[in-house]
Amino acid sequence: MGNRGMEELIPLVNKLQDAFSSIGQSCNLDLPQIAVVGGQSAGKSSVLENFVGRDFLPRGSGIVTRRPLILQLIFSKTEYAEFLHCKSKKFTDFDEVRQEIEAETERATGTNKGISPIPINLRVYSPHVLNLTLIDLPGITKVPVGDQPQDIEYQIKDMILQFISRDSCLILAVTPANTDLANSDALKMSKEVDPQGLRTIGVITKLDLMDEGTDARDIMENKLLPLRRGYIGVVNRSQKDIDGKKDIRAALAAERKFFLSHPSYRHMADRMGTPHLQKTLNQQLTNHIRETLPALRSKLQSQMLSLEKEVEEYKNFRPDDPTRKTKALLQMVQQLGVDFEKRIEGSGDQVDTLELSGGARINRIFHERFPFELVKMEFDEKDLRREISYAIKNIHGVRTGLFTPDMAFEAIVKKQVVKLKEPCLKCVDLVIQELINTVRQCTVKLSSYPRLREESERIVTTYVREREGKTKDQILLLIDIELSYINTNHEDFIGFANAQQRSTQLNKKRAVPNQVIRRGWLTINNISIMKGGSKEYWFVLTAESLSWYKDDEEKEKKYMLPLDNLKIRDVEKGFMSTKHIFAIFNTEQRNVYKDLRQIELACDTQEDVDSWKASFLRAGVYPERDQTENEDEVQENTFSMDPQLERQVETIRNLVDSYMAIINKSIRDLMPKTIMHLMINNTKDFIHSELLAFLYSSTDQNSLMEESADQAQRRDEMLRMYHALKEALNIIGDITTSTITTPVPPPVDDGWLQNSSSGHSPNVQRRPTTNILPPSRPPAVRGPTPGPPLIPVPAGGTAYPPIPSRPGSGVAFPAANNDPFSAPPQIPSRPARIPPGVPPGVPR
Repeated sequence: MGNRGMEELIPLVNKLQDAFSSIGQSCNLDLPQIAVVGGQSAGKSSVLENFVGRDFLPRGSGIVTRRPLILQLIFSKTEYAEFLHCKSKKFTDFDEVRQEIEAETERATGTNKGISPIPINLRVYSPHVLNLTLIDLPGITKVPVGDQPQDIEYQIKDMILQFISRDSCLILAVTPANTDLANSDALKMSKEVDPQGLRTIGVITKLDLMDEGTDARDIMENKLLPLRRGYIGVVNRSQKDIDGKKDIRAALAAERKFFLSHPSYRHMADRMGTPHLQKTLNQQLTNHIRETLPALRSKLQSQMLSLEKEVEEYKNFRPDDPTRKTKALLQMVQQLGVDFEKRIEGSGDQVDTLELSGGARINRIFHERFPFELVKMEFDEKDLRREISYAIKNIHGVRTGLFTPDMAFEAIVKKQVVKLKEPCLKCVDLVIQELINTVRQCTVKLSSYPRLREESERIVTTYVREREGKTKDQILLLIDIELSYINTNHEDFIGFANAQQRSTQLNKKRAVPNQVIRRGWLTINNISIMKGGSKEYWFVLTAESLSWYKDDEEKEKKYMLPLDNLKIRDVEKGFMSTKHIFAIFNTEQRNVYKDLRQIELACDTQEDVDSWKASFLRAGVYPERDQTENEDEVQENTFSMDPQLERQVETIRNLVDSYMAIINKSIRDLMPKTIMHLMINNTKDFIHSELLAFLYSSTDQNSLMEESADQAQRRDEMLRMYHALKEALNIIGDITTSTITTPVPPPVDDGWLQNSSSGHSPNVQRRPTTNILPPSRPPAVRGPTPGPPLIPVPAGGTAYPPIPSRPGSGVAFPAANNDPFSAPPQIPSRPARIPPGVPPGVPR
């Protein structure tokens, strides 16, 4: 092979291919390989069989190759084959190999022409092969047959592109000579992924089937659609030869005779045929592996480093070791407590940057959701005044009261305080839900032991539910304490004297004028044509107005809406809508924006809606009441108040407003403290100190530490992967990369073709290339190109052959010019390159 230091490279890649394929990790590592691409019946399978010297591939009409076949050819003194899926069996009868390929294909794709991207790995040992790894891909098809889906063409192209798109993959583009090269699907696809032609090798089949009087000499000489690595022609057996069991050795001899005797090809016969293609591919693949070796090594090392931490605990794993189980149980319960505390208290490590979680969500409930629920429970003005008037009259009874009665104030206050129970209990429920979700998130690390995870979740959740009852009892007790004594001596209470002079409006304090309360993106949901469209704007909420801009730089203001007389109402989601919506409207039935009675504002989540509502509350924009206005008006119309009663109602109204503000402030302060003390902190202490004891008492330790089947499989895969990477790095580390190599040919200059008078080259579209070589000679693969020498070659080789090497010659004859320091060779003129008897420029 002329590559002594690199002979084990291809077997090395074969080992890697097997190791990673067996554990389903082959997609993560781009191993150097050759993919065979071509249309249906282009002769791909025949080329592969000629390499092996045996009939072993399924044959027939239509799509035969329906799964990728990774074919690893290995030089050996004995001849046999083995599959990765049944590695213990050695196949010496190659008819059985064909049957096994067909059976394995049908196992994954069915019997009626379906396809699958899952590869079949076949390794062939033979004294007649050179080390080579090829992937036989399904032929490119256009029309579905059998059970094939309608998009079969695109499925096959996607499958092929998965392989040939990788920079580590050489492309063997197979095209039959009896079709127009410009219509070659293989060349078209390879040009898509390899526009520079660095990885593409052209193979022309069926040269013996061309019409009489025609030939493919222009293609072979790299004049028509030039490729950087050139073309190699082969002659396969006909279907009649295959059916007649013609020996492949005889077919190779016939191929050799064809090239030597054909007037158009005999001058390049040494660079045509299956043996030369096999040598070329062996050398090209070896060189390609050598070039990709540094990147492959670094990728293997990075993957191994990423596995180190996970594999560390598996290295000395013994499933039946009780001490290890006890230690693991202790460590996992301790870790559960640490994780729970970090999620609740907040931590700098492993921060979730995508959404709120744990303690942050509970904080939002305390300071956004709960205050909003309290405000929703606030009294309605008409209802409150009517209730106060009834209370005053009922307290006076048959007498006409001269003074405002204290009992009316107490009765109304107690009725309002009782209403606080519902939002307080709802707050507890919301916190419990978040706690349980946090516990479930923390137990994800226990998923290796499903029984332990299930028991831990059950015990902690049961404890949280126990604390729920005590917390709710305590909160109801707080409400009852407030009801038991109305403290009119509170320092913030306005008292009777101030209540008679105080206006209701003064009590509704707004935030500092022009204070920015919130900024953020919102979607106006009922804007644009037919009011069914939506548009996103940057909103700025201040204490006095709501403004929106085109972007978050706040340069171009679209509108500013004063907050006076605005309220919020909920809006139901549309049938197909994923957004959560709320609306702003004017209580005086005025248009809010242009001709819109209300603006519908949409957020991605309900949490965002609740947060925005809480911000509007701070700005003094309150939610709409669910009241039946007509009933209120009827009842109010049936009741009239004299001026003295009105003054008394106003006084009580101001007193109630002042006292309820004190109660709300107190409840908003005490609720988070109560929940934290009785529920959250107790749950943290329970996990740290008591969970382990409950686990030991609930069930047997061995059953707790039973590993899941998925975890056992994952551990085995991890260990196999780790050892495969380690072995691969060891093998790569021992390889010497001192080798005779042939550089990739320079880009082909085909600009001269446009002015050529030769009758061999039809006027076809050509890709632009750089002018590396003079136009009189296509670039040769062998020998140094003009310019400084590339890689030293041992001296002692032969001189230039009388017929120059063409770009398709690959690397079979490395001794073109062995003096790397000699002057650049003189390039002979074109006529000296043409066989005698054919004048230049005359059509053949």
